[in-house]
Order: sequence, then C-alpha cells, then structure tokens
Amino acid sequence: MATSEQAYKKPLWLSIEEKFLGLGAQDLSETSVQRIAGELDDAGYNVSHHGGNMLKLRWAMDDMRSVGRPMMQDFNEAVAALTLEDVAAPFAATDKLVQDIGGMWPKFKKSECRVEVMRIVGETRLNLLIAKAKEMSGDQGIRYLLGQKVDSEVIVSALEITQEKLNEVIAAIKAEKAEIARVETLLKAVEGKADAERVKHLLENNVSEALILEMAKVAQGAIDDAKKAMEAELKEKQRLAEEEAARKKKEAEGPSLDDIPSDQMIDYIDSIREILEFSDQEKEIRVMCEQSAIPKALVDIAVSDPDKLDELEKAAQG
Repeated sequence: MATSEQAYKKPLWLSIEEKFLGLGAQDLSETSVQRIAGELDDAGYNVSHHGGNMLKLRWAMDDMRSVGRPMMQDFNEAVAALTLEDVAAPFAATDKLVQDIGGMWPKFKKSECRVEVMRIVGETRLNLLIAKAKEMSGDQGIRYLLGQKVDSEVIVSALEITQEKLNEVIAAIKAEKAEIARVETLLKAVEGKADAERVKHLLENNVSEALILEMAKVAQGAIDDAKKAMEAELKEKQRLAEEEAARKKKEAEGPSLDDIPSDQMIDYIDSIREILEFSDQEKEIRVMCEQSAIPKALVDIAVSDPDKLDELEKAAQG
C-alpha cells in the first residue's frame, strides 16, 4: 500500500513554475519551452502531446516574461519569511499568501494553486515547530510537539529519539494530568476556606509546592507558614506520643520494689519460683513473668540474682 508521500505528485502548474526558477532572461524562448516540455514528459507529465498542458506552459512563460521574474521566486520568498505566528492559523495564512502573490500573479488565485499553497503552509508550519522544538532542552521539545498535535512518527524522526523515549514522555504527561485532576478534587474539598487551611490540606496530601503555587493561587509565604505550623503541630503530637509511650511502658513494667506492698511481694515471689522451676531460660522467664503481671523490677532480679528473692521475701514477712 502506497504511503501519502509516495502517492503525492506535484501539480503541473507547480512543476512548470519550478522549472522556470533556473531560467535566465536569455532562456525565455521557444527552445526553452520545448526543452521544459520534454523534461516534464520525462517526469510523468503529458505536456508535449497534450494541447491544454502545452498551453499552460506557454502562458506561464508569457507571464514570466511580462513580470520579469519567475512567480516561484516571489512565492518562495514569501514562504521563507513566514513565522510561527504567521502560520498559527493555516487557513488565514493561506488566504494572505494567495492575496499577496495573486496581486502580481492573478493565476495564483485559482483553486488549484490554493490547494498546493495550503499544503506548503502546513509543511512550513511543521518545519517551524520542529526547529523551535530542537532549540528546547530536555524533554521540552517533545512535550511542545505533542502539545501541537504533531504525529508521533514525525516527532521520533525529527528529534531523533526512540519510540520508547516518546512513550516515556507521553506517560509522564498522562501522570501529570492525573495529578492535576487529583489536586482539583482536593481543592474542591476546601473550597472557600482560608489559604492556610487550603495549603495545609494540599501538603498533607503530598501535593508538590510547584503545583500548590500554580493551582491554589497562593504566595510562597503561605506555603512556608503552613509548613512551620505543621512542623510545630507534628512536634507536639510527637511529644504527646512519647509521653503516652512512657506512661504505657511504666504501666507495663509495674511498680518499683519500694512501691510493692508486702503481701503482693510475697505472692509475686511465689509465682516467680514456680516459673523458675519450669524454665531457666531468661527469655522464657521474662515472657511468663509478663503474662503473670509480675513487676519488671522483680523479674530483673529473678534473671540476674535469684538468691536475692529470699532476702526480699524475708523483708516482706517482717
């Protein structure tokens, strides 16, 4: 199956005009007409043996003699002067070129010319987009062409990148769009709230500072203030958590030796002796003592100096 490039063939009028670009004033003769007709025949155009096409060639030669230069000279100069701003709207750019060139060359206003001008404007726009993209650093050129709806195959070829690289950038853009949608949802949840609360909400949901500045429309100071407030809040939560952990630890360890009532001391020591008869492994002893809610102060003695339990028992008995 032929590609669009293979299927494309220049219209006869354009091929004729391009042939004229190489002619000098001394070449505007019947001999040149016959030579060009033969060259066009060789290129696949039926000119020498087609009365209508031969007339087109002669009329084009007459127009060039009248103006004193090839029409394509004016057209090429006009196209070369086009900027991205000029071709941002291809239809309007085409109309302007047709009107500008058509002032000197009326036949340029014909529909057959307009179609080709539109194609050339499109090619010019693409070339200008690619040139601008090549001036950009990193992935910005790829992103730029994707944003301009340039075909993937053209981007890969023009920027000399792999399809894998293009897919990577496309995936990154998709992820960024998803993140923007997520942030929009987050902002709706705090719509109408003060900046401090809105920023805090976004920071707590791991939104980047750059996106907060862009989408929440706040100053950097609002982010800095929110971070300081959150840091202070976090420190207070940490302090309270540490206090709670210490309280629970103390509660789990039980009272110190001096705070254990005599009758409870005797009961604890009896329980420890039963455990010691069952195991002499420190880990097992500690686990069983913990299960029996024996104060840690007594457990430490049981695993380090069990003979001291006798002294404690006597002291408890009075």
